[in-house]
Amino acid sequence: MRISTAQMFHQNTLSLSKGQSSTNKILEQLASGKRLNTAGDDPVAAIGVDNLKQKNALVDQFVKNIDYAQKHLGLSESKLGSTETIMSSMREQLQRAANGSLSQSERQMIADEMKDSLEELMSIANTKDESGNYIFAGNNTNNPPFAFDNNGQIIYSGDSGERQSIVASGVTIGTNVPGDTVFMNAPNPLGDYGVNYLPSQLGDFVVDKAAIFDSAAHVEDTYTFKFVDNAGVLDLQIEDSGGTVVSTVANFDPSNPVSFNGIEVQLSGQPVAGDSFTMEPQETVSILDTFNEAIAMLEDPTIPNTSQGNSKLAQLLNNIDSGQNQVSTARSIAGNSLKSLESISTNHAEEKIVNDSALSMLEDLDYAAAITEFEKQQLALNAVSSVFGKVGSISLFDYI
Repeated sequence: MRISTAQMFHQNTLSLSKGQSSTNKILEQLASGKRLNTAGDDPVAAIGVDNLKQKNALVDQFVKNIDYAQKHLGLSESKLGSTETIMSSMREQLQRAANGSLSQSERQMIADEMKDSLEELMSIANTKDESGNYIFAGNNTNNPPFAFDNNGQIIYSGDSGERQSIVASGVTIGTNVPGDTVFMNAPNPLGDYGVNYLPSQLGDFVVDKAAIFDSAAHVEDTYTFKFVDNAGVLDLQIEDSGGTVVSTVANFDPSNPVSFNGIEVQLSGQPVAGDSFTMEPQETVSILDTFNEAIAMLEDPTIPNTSQGNSKLAQLLNNIDSGQNQVSTARSIAGNSLKSLESISTNHAEEKIVNDSALSMLEDLDYAAAITEFEKQQLALNAVSSVFGKVGSISLFDYI
C-alpha cells in the first residue's frame, strides 16, 4: 500500500496534535489542581460534582439563616434576662412599700424608684436590633411597639407576628418573640374575670378565683358583689350591669365558692356588711400595666394601709407573678431555640465535611499520577516528533 507524502504528513501532524493536546490537558490540571475542569473531562463525575456543589450552596444558605436567627434570639434572650431582674426588683420594692410603718413621703420615694425601673422596662421592650428594627414588635418592626397613651396607660402597637427562618430542609425556627406575648398577655391569675376593689371596703378579704366553669351557662357581663346584713347574718347579693340581682347567697361563708351564670368565685378572708366589689371579663394581664397601677397606688395617700389597699396589693402581686412566669417562659423558648440552632449548625458542618470529601474524590487531582502521566506524554510526544523529523527530511534526491 502506497502512502503519499501528504498522507504521511497529515498522520504525523495529527499524532503530534493529539499528543500536544493531552500534554496541555495535564498541564491545565496541574495548574488548577482539579481533575475536572470541564464537564467533558468526565461527564458522569461532573454530574456528581454539580449535585454536591448545589448541596453545599444550600447548606451555606442555611448557615446564614442560622447566623441571623442566633443573633436575634440571643439579643432577645439577653433582654428578657434583664427584664426578669428588673421585675424581681420592682416586686421587692412594692412589698417593701406595703410596710404600714412607712410614711407617704417614703412610699413616694419607692414609687419614684419604680417609675425609673418601669422606664427601663419600656426601653427594653422597645429594643432595636443592629438594623434598627424593633425586636419585640412582631412584624411591625419599623415603629416603637410600646408607648404611654394620653391617659397614662401603656399601649402595644406591634402585632403577634413571629418571623420564621428556614434553618434546614423542612425545619423553620422563629427568630423573634412578639412583645404582646411577653409583656401584655400573661394569664389572669384569677381565671377569666378581673376584680375592682372599692374604697368603701372595710373587711379584709381578697378574691382568689373568678373563672368560667360552664361556658354554655356563662353570661358575660360586669357584676357587682354586695354584702348585706340580714338580721345579723351576712348575705351576698350579685347584680348584673343593669342592677338586676342574678344570685343571692344567704348566710355567706367565704370558705365555700359562689357559682352563678357559669362562673365560680372563691374568696378568702372575711368581708363585712356594706362591703362590695365589681368584676369584669379579663383573660390576661399586662405586666407593664400592673407596675403602672402599683405606682399609682403608692402615690395615692388614701389607699395604703386600708382594706382596699391590702386587697389590691395582693392582686397586683399575683399579677406580677403571672407576668414573671410569662417572661420566663418566653426566655426559655428563646433559649431552647438557640440550643436547637446550635445542634442544627453542628449537623450542617458535618454535612459540609462529607460533601467536601466527596467533591475532593471526584474533582481533585492526584498530583503523583498526573506528573507520571505528564512525563509519559512528554516522552511519547518527543519520540513522535523525533521520528517525524527524520522521516520528513528524507528526499528522493538523497538516492540519485
